[in-house]
Amino acid sequence: MAYIDIIEYEQSQGELREAYDELISSRGKLASIHKIHSLNPKAMMDHMDLYMTLLYGKSPLKRLHREMIGTAVSIANDCEYCQLHHVEAMNHYWKDDDRAARFLKDYRTADLTELEEALCKYAFDHTKSPAVDKKDQLERLKELGLDDRAILDATMIIAYFNFVNRIVLGLDVATEESGVGGYKFD
Repeated sequence: MAYIDIIEYEQSQGELREAYDELISSRGKLASIHKIHSLNPKAMMDHMDLYMTLLYGKSPLKRLHREMIGTAVSIANDCEYCQLHHVEAMNHYWKDDDRAARFLKDYRTADLTELEEALCKYAFDHTKSPAVDKKDQLERLKELGLDDRAILDATMIIAYFNFVNRIVLGLDVATEESGVGGYKFD
């Protein structure tokens, strides 16, 4: 149970009800990470705008790669909520439960491409040690075909997931009773 009050859908009204309805329409259902913002609907929608831009907007990074980055950050932060949600999104593309489970245990065992493994390593390392110079990792990403825009997007996704992980962990956001499935991934 979260450490702050949450307004459930049934009790919502006005701006919050509109925000909830928009999220249900665009995402497929209402998640606990949405409801934790219920006391500040404007911040909820601003948060979702950033999420949609980084995870679904135009980018040289594939959708799968963006989900991998977010999941790797969430593993580094031990944020089970985000791990479960975003490995589910990854598995939407893989359709391989065993591979998804291996990724959660150790991404290096999930039969990733060199680029995918380098992206996950960058996400994990930048989360664990943000002040350590990453020039060599960024050069490796460039060698593997990423341009500066892709590296910028990867870095912003890493920062975004660190932000969200801290909301989830700091306020004790629980995984939905209905489970993590049922969201729109495309």
